[in-house]
Amino acid sequence: MSDLVNHPKHYTSSGIKCECGKKIECIDIVRNWEFNLGNCLKYLWRHKYKNGLEDLRKARWYLDDEIKKYEI
Repeated sequence: MSDLVNHPKHYTSSGIKCECGKKIECIDIVRNWEFNLGNCLKYLWRHKYKNGLEDLRKARWYLDDEIKKYEI
């Protein structure tokens, strides 16, 4: 049974592991990033396992929003 609150499948299905062999989850990385960049990575990370194109568009939205900060 999947733990939908603490370890949802769409954040643990990548199979990415650190050098020590521990499986890396999306939250292990994005919790330390700024909001827009963390959300961008989150949507890129899960797009194959959850909402596909919709998540890619959400990732683009957050990246575009971050870029706007530097264009002002």
